[in-house]
Amino acid sequence: MRRTGPTNIVIRKLIRELRKSSRRNRARIWSYIADLLEKPSRSRVIVNVSKINRFATQGETVVIPGKVLGAGLIDKPVTVAALSFSAKALEKIANAGGRVLFISELVRENPRGKGVKVLM
Repeated sequence: MRRTGPTNIVIRKLIRELRKSSRRNRARIWSYIADLLEKPSRSRVIVNVSKINRFATQGETVVIPGKVLGAGLIDKPVTVAALSFSAKALEKIANAGGRVLFISELVRENPRGKGVKVLM
């Protein structure tokens, strides 16, 4: 039988951590993000900084279960957690006064997932 799901060990460990945190803290959001990360890489989410600027309010925490790219402008301080970031996206979010985290760091900071918005 052929293996299904992600073959990247880091993503597999992250999915396992998200599922444990979801059960332990009764936070469905982490289970939902784990489901999105289990999809094939060709259908994984890719979001530009301009979309974060459009849909996130100032001071909000946003999770992108995929990659953040640097196309567009951002003018609000927003906390962004994602699987990976481009160099331009990191620069633009930091210049706007925002914070950049990886999903695993956000799970440790906010295990209940309160006030977190998933952006796809």
